[in-house]
Amino acid sequence: MASSNLSPTFAYTVVYVKDVAKSVAFYANAFGYSVRRLDESHRWGELESGQTTIAFTPVQQHETLDITGPYRLRDQGARGLLLRSASLTKTLTLPIRAVENGAVPVSEPEAKEWGQKVGYLRDIDGVIVRMGSFVTPPSYHSHQQ
Repeated sequence: MASSNLSPTFAYTVVYVKDVAKSVAFYANAFGYSVRRLDESHRWGELESGQTTIAFTPVQQHETLDITGPYRLRDQGARGLLLRSASLTKTLTLPIRAVENGAVPVSEPEAKEWGQKVGYLRDIDGVIVRMGSFVTPPSYHSHQQ
């Protein structure tokens, strides 16, 4: 295989949902994202979310059916997609606005050993959204002898 100088950019996270317009509206209202695009067919939507765009498309679509096979409902006990999302608020709590718009808290934020607080929500499509504070790099102290 020939080597390449390409450095791919992680540009999109695509979330497969039941109703694109409803999911786009949920994320815009729940987390304050701006809607970049919602096509007229409601088969594609995008949110402004920093360097990586969050996009939405229907779970059933003809373009991928031959490639990925038919959509299968997952088992009730199985964990679905995990979407890593926006940072926690300054108070390090799950966004009240998200819950008011239909998100279900899964776990309140808790401190992790690497210096981050992390909590989880479930969105209106059952997608787990991981909310985390920014990680502060460790400070190194020089030892004087």
